[in-house]
Amino acid sequence: MIRWNSDQNELRQGLAQWGEALSAGHIEADERAAFSPDKWRLVGKTGLLALPFPEEYGGLGQSLLTTMYVLEGLGEHCRDAGLNFTATTSIASTGVPLARFGTAAQKERYLPGICTGETIGAHAVTEPEGGSDAMAMATRAERDADGGHFTLTGSKAFVSNGPVADVIVVYARTRPEGGPLGITAFLVDRDTPGLTVGNPVKKMGLRTAPLAELYLDECRVPREAVLGRVGGGYLVLDHVMKREVLYSFIVNAGEMRHRLERCVAYARERHAFGSPIGAYQSVANKIVDMKTGLETARRWLYDTGERLAAGEDVTMDVAIAKLLTSRANVAGALAAVQIFGGHGYMSEYGLEQELRNAVGGTIYSGTNEIQYTRIASLLGLGA
Repeated sequence: MIRWNSDQNELRQGLAQWGEALSAGHIEADERAAFSPDKWRLVGKTGLLALPFPEEYGGLGQSLLTTMYVLEGLGEHCRDAGLNFTATTSIASTGVPLARFGTAAQKERYLPGICTGETIGAHAVTEPEGGSDAMAMATRAERDADGGHFTLTGSKAFVSNGPVADVIVVYARTRPEGGPLGITAFLVDRDTPGLTVGNPVKKMGLRTAPLAELYLDECRVPREAVLGRVGGGYLVLDHVMKREVLYSFIVNAGEMRHRLERCVAYARERHAFGSPIGAYQSVANKIVDMKTGLETARRWLYDTGERLAAGEDVTMDVAIAKLLTSRANVAGALAAVQIFGGHGYMSEYGLEQELRNAVGGTIYSGTNEIQYTRIASLLGLGA
């Protein structure tokens, strides 16, 4: 297992002091499905959003693994899971591809704001008809005759951060027959004519992380808005999704750790029929399963991050990490509700909220069913 040094521990411990402020009123905010600009500004002040980006653009220049370690601390200390998700979405969807594929001008324009939180990022990949099949996207981008502009037409669904985003990375087809080489990524500013972001959509969990549909009606953007190269959008998306999974799900691991500690304390203190409920095997086994799920997920996530940083192919590892973590998170959240009994079912304890939030992890960043298909294909079992 990775040994963390004093600098890494200091970064993580520094984040802990913000936990109470970031968590304040999270149950009420969830009930209102309200994104908090004030809390977002606090996230920016922590330095969290700047972690993996170059210092010349206002970043902290931290490694992939250090960023994951601090993000795990965010999950452990901040109870507003929607706020956590908004943060990782902005980092991964926009900051990560800018840092890797952006031109000097694009980095100069967008990265400083991403690092401070003054600019909120999102990306638009999924479409109403295509779902998790990115290769089935119908949104198209047609180059003008002079080659200086592209016109985007289509619609996107489930755009996390959409209602509050300042810039959105939109993936569109520049060559309908081009397969993976026919997709291009574009940086589209919120105020671009022809871009319409729908109202926030009501959802089961992660309610403080706003989500919307996006419509492109002859949305004209300059050639300089291309992120990476024309036809290179699939490479951009692949780079992004690996890190999106690691960043989002290591936050889940931090949330799972906090939940486990809470359940252990409750099982020691709560008495029934003359004994602490933790003395009963039916309760103890649930907690042991939570511990096992947490440690398995953490090891797989960090091992995958280590291999990715070393330049290895981690396509299967990322899929397995997402499966393990999302399933353990749902199972642990359900177990926590059961351990707390009637209290766990009440909204004031926050555990039913955690269960609703956990379900989202089986769907976003590619559904678990897609992960099974990907793994099967890599094992030579594809159709």
